[in-house]
Amino acid sequence: MSFVDVLLGKPLATSDERAEQIGPVAGIPIFGLDALSSAAYGPEAALTLLIPLGAAGVAYIVPVSASIIVLLAIVYFSYRQTIAAYPGGGGSYTVASDNLGAYPGVLAASALMLDYVLTAAVGISAGVGALVSAVPQLQPHTLAICLGILVVVTIVNLRGVREAGVFFMIPTYAFLGSLLCAILIGVTKTVFAGGHPVSVIPPPAGAAGPVSVAVSLWLLLQVFSNGCTAMTGVEAVSNGVRAFREPTVRNAQRTLTVVIALLAILLAGIAYLVRAYGIQATDPVQPGYQSVISMLVAAVAGRGIFYYFTIGSVLVILSLSANTAFADFPRLCKAVAHDGFLPHSFGFRGRRLVYSEGIYVLAVLTGILLIIFGGVTDRLIPLYAIGAFLAFTLSQAGMVGHWRRNPGPGAVRSMFVNGLGAVTTGLTLLVVLVAKFTSGAWVSVLLIAGMMATMFWVRKHYSEVANETKLLAPLQVEYLGPPIVIVPIESWSLISQRAMQFALTLSPEIHALHVGTEEETNALQDNWNRLVAEPVTRAGGTPPNLVNLSSPYRLIIKPILDYVLYVEAHNPGRQIAVIVPELVERHWYHYPLHNQRAELLKAFLLVKGSRNIVLINVPWYLKA
Repeated sequence: MSFVDVLLGKPLATSDERAEQIGPVAGIPIFGLDALSSAAYGPEAALTLLIPLGAAGVAYIVPVSASIIVLLAIVYFSYRQTIAAYPGGGGSYTVASDNLGAYPGVLAASALMLDYVLTAAVGISAGVGALVSAVPQLQPHTLAICLGILVVVTIVNLRGVREAGVFFMIPTYAFLGSLLCAILIGVTKTVFAGGHPVSVIPPPAGAAGPVSVAVSLWLLLQVFSNGCTAMTGVEAVSNGVRAFREPTVRNAQRTLTVVIALLAILLAGIAYLVRAYGIQATDPVQPGYQSVISMLVAAVAGRGIFYYFTIGSVLVILSLSANTAFADFPRLCKAVAHDGFLPHSFGFRGRRLVYSEGIYVLAVLTGILLIIFGGVTDRLIPLYAIGAFLAFTLSQAGMVGHWRRNPGPGAVRSMFVNGLGAVTTGLTLLVVLVAKFTSGAWVSVLLIAGMMATMFWVRKHYSEVANETKLLAPLQVEYLGPPIVIVPIESWSLISQRAMQFALTLSPEIHALHVGTEEETNALQDNWNRLVAEPVTRAGGTPPNLVNLSSPYRLIIKPILDYVLYVEAHNPGRQIAVIVPELVERHWYHYPLHNQRAELLKAFLLVKGSRNIVLINVPWYLKA
């Protein structure tokens, strides 16, 4: 078994695709990890903006979280209908393209791609950041740990959908179980305490402070926009419908239902307990910082085994939340490539039936972001929710168009649900965009515009190639005469003999080109008749013409290239076949021991040549 087989698993046949499909149990960690893990930082992102309000600001987290949950419910019902209407994978790109046109579709794809790259980078850095805050000694190794986690997530996803589900299942359910238990304990204590529970470990004194600002609509809108980061990743299930086993639609809908329900419970429970226990966010850049989840679990259950298990599961799940991006980004790229807006190679499945190129590209882009920001990507947070809500809005608007074009039983009700979803997510997008524009949201706008321009450029190129190469006429057989064959020869050897033998089967008009020192040229010229011309004449053929090219500056490739172009220019309408003899080494470490002129010659002929020049490679394989 090779190292690649051990690392990535043995290749899977196309017929094994059904065995790689998953059910809701594995679908939750694969497609729901990003959405569920956002419960660990979404409420804190909202509470951080309430710090200037002091203790009074905590009261606003409940209505803000309630509004986010209502929005989440609207999006849920909308995407549930999207899954049923597009069982082949109804992500925002597909829905918007089919119902709104190419420009809205590409806009949705660009927004989602940006969102997935940010999801991967921010998720990994958030998890590592939480780990470093718990173990400060690891701070100098932040970037290395981030890149290590990125490599692990990449390899797991390259091993296939099924193995990824198994790998992420334990940390996902450990996170859900521990956090739900903490919420259950806290709610129970709160109910029995008449709404005023006593903290096992009170929040740190630094969490309280004097009121420094007044409540305003603008502040609450900013808090709401920060809290909406908890909704990223909600679309993942609708993009990956094809990954589920039969009944595909029902299993995808069940997975979406469980993910949304769990996320709503987590958001509601955290908001309720934060208010009940009076937990305020602390400034992450100040000494003594603690995450809201850390203070909440300590207040509910103290700092025992349960606390460390819960916080540990939060750290792990945040670090691995990039998996949702790795599950969906390649599928989105495949859909976009199918329509010609990305290179077609994004649509080819790799050895484990996953779209490997999309995984590699996402890994590289994520790695670049992590390296640029040193593994600390807090500055990317303002860019985070723009792409998600833009995709939400376009998807729901596209579904309205879908129901208008496909009227039937329940179409009016479905249109109302999707229309409501489009309006609410559109308004939320405006709020998030305005609230975060000066904080970096303008960068998202520029990046999305740049990605759209690139996609349309790719589509234009493919259209031009298709128009230039299309042929409706029958095969033309009028000009099928033998080509002029050119064979570069360094010296007489088994390699050049093999090339010459093949050349004699193609045409009687053969030019053997030699570029060398005077001594080498004279030796080949003196022996040419004996070695080549006479054997060919005896066999009844036309002897090849030996052409010795001078090279005052000891260049090899340029004289051959110039001669080929000269022959092509003076023989219009004729095919020029250039046979390139090439030595093929058996081992990679032998490669630097031989000159690679054959590769260079082929490269220059491909760049400088024309449609009349044909390259033929004749390899000579060294014995093992």
